[in-house]
Amino acid sequence: MQQEHSDTDTVDVLVIGSGAAGMTAAIAAAHHGLSVLVAEKATRWGGSTARSGGGVWIPGNSVLRRDAPDDDLEAARTYLTTIIGPVVDQDKIDTYIDNGPAVFDFLTAHSPLRMRWVPGYSDYYPETEGGRGHGRSVEPVPFDATVLGAELATLEPDYSKAPRNFVLTQAEFRQIHLGVRNARAPWSAIRIATRWLTARIRGRHLLARGQALSAMLRKGMLDAGVPLLLDTPLLELIRTGDRVTGAIVRRGGDEHRITARAGVILACGGFERNPAVRQQHQRAPIGSDWTVGAAANTGDGIAAGAAVGAATGFMNDAWWGPSIPLPRQPWFCLAERNLPGSLIVNDRGERFMNESLPYVDAVHRMYGGENGQGDGPAENLPAWLVFDQRYRNRYLFGGLPPRQPLPRRWFDAGVLTRAATISELADKIGVPTEQFTATVTRFNTFARTGVDEDFGRGESAYDRYYGDPRQHPNPNLGALATGPYYAARIVPGDLGTKGGLVTDTHSRVLRADHTVVEGLYAAGNTATPVMGHTYAGPGATIGPAIVFAYLAAHHIATTGNRGSEQHVTQPH
Repeated sequence: MQQEHSDTDTVDVLVIGSGAAGMTAAIAAAHHGLSVLVAEKATRWGGSTARSGGGVWIPGNSVLRRDAPDDDLEAARTYLTTIIGPVVDQDKIDTYIDNGPAVFDFLTAHSPLRMRWVPGYSDYYPETEGGRGHGRSVEPVPFDATVLGAELATLEPDYSKAPRNFVLTQAEFRQIHLGVRNARAPWSAIRIATRWLTARIRGRHLLARGQALSAMLRKGMLDAGVPLLLDTPLLELIRTGDRVTGAIVRRGGDEHRITARAGVILACGGFERNPAVRQQHQRAPIGSDWTVGAAANTGDGIAAGAAVGAATGFMNDAWWGPSIPLPRQPWFCLAERNLPGSLIVNDRGERFMNESLPYVDAVHRMYGGENGQGDGPAENLPAWLVFDQRYRNRYLFGGLPPRQPLPRRWFDAGVLTRAATISELADKIGVPTEQFTATVTRFNTFARTGVDEDFGRGESAYDRYYGDPRQHPNPNLGALATGPYYAARIVPGDLGTKGGLVTDTHSRVLRADHTVVEGLYAAGNTATPVMGHTYAGPGATIGPAIVFAYLAAHHIATTGNRGSEQHVTQPH
């Protein structure tokens, strides 16, 4: 066994993973005076956070209190409790709601984290009691990452590629994706171009969305003096009696033992890149090719926790999203489904949902059954997103501007099909012509009246966020009437898996009998989700990851992982 530097042999806290959860835990533990080491499996830091939109859903945070319409924690508590249901203990929901604002303030005080409200980016169920149509999501402001120096070179790449300093925030994407249909789009384009030119002249390296959030937290880690080991996968946890006291990792091809005097925090993502585990727990068709999660997320932390007796939960669910399996990487359909002139059908040529549903719910409908679960074949797969040429002339599709020809390779790969007529398209994608034609005809009737009598598309504020406000009488409904017609294959993609280690309100890992695995904590997608089978709003993965990662470090620091008190003290 290779001996490493002595300062990495023994620490107070060992954190596995360098996404938002891992970096938050590290900053918090260091702030409390503990020695901390972060070990990351990948050769780059940031995890799935760096590939994400970077939104954070934490009700009552200081940015919302300053900029957004009036809200209160009790409304958010009612909202979460209602949409989540009994599958998550109320005390876990309360812990998240009650501690979120203070954790948010802690990070803004101990890192260069700067966020702003995304106006109108609705909660995903805004009509539910306590929901907010104006939204509770905040996102990072563009961040000059030159302050990271050489560390910037090892940041996990963004999900979508763009030239240096050409950054697009979530708020700006809403303006741009409507293309020529939005009068604000040219002004947004000018602002983006001006920012790009200014940054280039001044020698900056601007980042936005998840890249910015990751870079801000990484700077917080650097300022706190927390070391980070890349290319250091977790092999197994070390136990002394019933207590976890460290981990064995691989460094430079050799096994290396790291002792953690106070605790180990697992924050190394889910198992979305592990096809065998996905097939064991999740419904077919499933695999690891349709996820946009980080490549290193193969469930190592979950497996290591289970090996020391931890219970797992929600392994059959994920942070789903209908996706187009493009040849190079899947395209997560965030806005394409909401736009007029499109609909989704199954292999029977039938619509089966409101296409504009929140993305987790949309995939649940694709699979069929309660929360997408069941023993039989998926009820509505295969599926296709169908649209016409007018749609293509107006809106972005798969990241491509309006009117730009769709790549030949997409057609050659069988992902995209084109036909002159609806009946010809039905034949090409193998759905019943008569039923498919009837479906389109009925949908076009709804487009003219503005009322989707089958699924209520366009009734929710969330539907309308990515709709076309110039489309009347319903911003989400438009007839498919201008050939040629297109069908894009739709698969159950995801942002990552939901299943993980069962934890309590302190993020301590639990056994099946609810006893604590002493010395072991988990947060982020390594732990079971406080959101249950649902998804509260934009940033409802990263928000809980941050809060429960902080609470793990806080518990270690204030109890030495020896206390058994149940009260969760406020961060400071």
